Amino acid sequence: MDERSVGRPALERAGAEPVNAAPPLLEVEGLRKEFPIRQGLVARTVGAVKAVDGVDFTIHRGETLGLVGESGCGKTTVGRCLLRLIEPTAGRITLHVDGAQVELLGLSNREMKPIRRRMQMVFQDPQASLNARMTVGDIVSEPLVVNRVLRGTDLEQRVVALLEAVGLRGSDRRRYPHAFSGGQRQRIGIARALALQPDLIVADEPVSALDVSVQAQVLNLMADLREQHGLAYLFISHGLGVVEHICDRVAVMYLGKIVEQGATREMFLRPRHPYTEALLSAVPVADPREQRRRERIRLGGDVPSPANPPAGCRFHPRCRYAQSVCAEREPPLEEIAPGALAACHFARDLALNGVSA
Repeated sequence: MDERSVGRPALERAGAEPVNAAPPLLEVEGLRKEFPIRQGLVARTVGAVKAVDGVDFTIHRGETLGLVGESGCGKTTVGRCLLRLIEPTAGRITLHVDGAQVELLGLSNREMKPIRRRMQMVFQDPQASLNARMTVGDIVSEPLVVNRVLRGTDLEQRVVALLEAVGLRGSDRRRYPHAFSGGQRQRIGIARALALQPDLIVADEPVSALDVSVQAQVLNLMADLREQHGLAYLFISHGLGVVEHICDRVAVMYLGKIVEQGATREMFLRPRHPYTEALLSAVPVADPREQRRRERIRLGGDVPSPANPPAGCRFHPRCRYAQSVCAEREPPLEEIAPGALAACHFARDLALNGVSA
């Protein structure tokens, strides 16, 4: 079966302004996740990897928030902590549902079960995230069966509707995942995530394992589903070109911390943090003459170890604007302009280069 795009292209209509007029759906405050480092025969704890170290953000209803950064910066750990697929070390995760505020970290596994219906995940590798021994129909229906939502004919009709909603055929429910292409497998994963009609989907690099020709189709699909169902997304990615077109706001992570946050268009035009400037310098521009004029910023050294992060600003060993205060005092994430936050001592003074959004 050929890959199919559903609806109008997302790249033509994706919003670049934050949807702050909508009520908050999820609020994250001071989120931390540490993994112990153990050594010796008795597995004595000798330290900890600070994978996520004090992260704050809000996702509004119907909004797509992009979470970007280099591999190993903690993006995926944040997404898994939100759904409590791994347990956070500290912090607050507040979900606003049915007029109430629910603090997720205080809930037992049994109390989390109805909450999981509101929050689902699309994984990075569509092949590894699907059970090869189950038919597509069983995969998509599993959330409905486990939560005792539907059964019998109603269940089968719901599975057919979900597959058709993501651009597949109802008859595909009888086939196994190996019979589908990578893009089609990711559509199956999206159908499974939609089964319980969630409010929020955590999409962990949902197109990075796909061919470029297929990526746009999956992004179009996600944008269409957002419009049809009022979904909110946490879109985790290291591809700024993708984030530019699908996300309303962007949060940039470096070594377990958010260093900049703001509206997508504004951030691409006027980055406020040197790390964001360096990331944007690697984004290709369509105009060859403009591309030749642009400065490519090459960061020196390697990313420091999250088990032993540098003092002060974590980016200062690689920052070309660093001064003595950067090694002595950690800058807070504060509002530099309306809706634009940055963790840099000189964010208000530096004239950083962006790209056209």
